[in-house]
Amino acid sequence: MVTGRSPAVVALGGGHGLSASLSALRLMSDRLTAIVTVADDGGSSGRLRSELGVLPPGDLRMALAALCDDSEWGRTWSALLQHRFTSEGDLDNHAVGNLLIVALWEILDDPVSGLDWVGRLLGARGRVLPMASVPLGIEADARVGDRLTTVVGQSHVAVTPGIEQVRLVPPDPPACPEAVQAIEAADWVVLGPGSWFSSVMPHLLVPELARALHTTRARLCVTLNLEAETGETAGFSAADHLDVLHKHAPELRVDAVVADPSAVEDTDQLARTARRTGARLLLRQVSRGDGTARHDALRLAAAYRDVFDDVLGDVDDRTG
Repeated sequence: MVTGRSPAVVALGGGHGLSASLSALRLMSDRLTAIVTVADDGGSSGRLRSELGVLPPGDLRMALAALCDDSEWGRTWSALLQHRFTSEGDLDNHAVGNLLIVALWEILDDPVSGLDWVGRLLGARGRVLPMASVPLGIEADARVGDRLTTVVGQSHVAVTPGIEQVRLVPPDPPACPEAVQAIEAADWVVLGPGSWFSSVMPHLLVPELARALHTTRARLCVTLNLEAETGETAGFSAADHLDVLHKHAPELRVDAVVADPSAVEDTDQLARTARRTGARLLLRQVSRGDGTARHDALRLAAAYRDVFDDVLGDVDDRTG
């Protein structure tokens, strides 16, 4: 699908949500940068982070795997990165890609260079960068009945309903300089889909990254989830996700919102909410259509192409 000079696109997020957007974006741009949250504190990533003091590699690994070429080479390396050991010992549940990434970090003493080398090995169609230069923690305010309680750690935030606000620890971490530069040079920035509080919102809370998002000449496209999660966004409507975005970054300009009609309870409400951020709403089937809440790479790529090319035939333009 890549034709002519493709746009420079930066995709923000983490985990399976970022993998979905990257799997689509790699089909329509050869100038692609993924900027990945680095707050994971669970599983293999959490163990490596705690033991070695490194950035949690898991979400970075998933982004690299999503960018592997759709060839025997790419599919094999993608499967290797995602492979997890099963044992009765210390290697149990460690992902091979996590160990590979951390080993390169130790050899090169440079997280960005290490990720670039992994990308070269895989033939990745794009670059993967960490959101910040240091491992981050996440705290959240969650409402339980009529009181607020503090939830600490990404793995706990992700499974806690009633989240209202998230914070980073430390509150003013240094951004990855290359990530800031990528946003400043982009034509489009894509935010979401993904775990809204624990993977998407953190990008708006790193001061240098937030400043770049507010001042870049790039246009911003928000991709909404296909369903509310059982934890942090339980009971959320599609419009609620945009309200949370506005609450965390009230001055952020949004140009387009992509949503699957099957995940929108009230189209008029979502269109009005999008319009308050300056955005127009593109309603398009981007799910696989097999009953699972998973994005179809080709359908999502086609939606992004229409947004990037200002093809507005199916974009909601109603007023009210």
